[in-house]
Amino acid sequence: MNPTPSNDDEDTRKQLAKLRQEHRDLDTAIEALFDTGRADHLQIQRLKKKKLALKDRISTLEDQMLPDIIA
Repeated sequence: MNPTPSNDDEDTRKQLAKLRQEHRDLDTAIEALFDTGRADHLQIQRLKKKKLALKDRISTLEDQMLPDIIA
């Protein structure tokens, strides 16, 4: 019998997908700022900081989804 994913797991997967998309969008925005030559240093710093916060949140959610391994 295959266990079915709980609603919490499904919600977490949806949230992960949303956060990953946001992370990719920030990559695109940062690259676009550089490409246009209008790279405002402060704006880029803020975008990179937000991107890092998203990465941390993604890692936390991924860790929650993995079963604990007792070594």
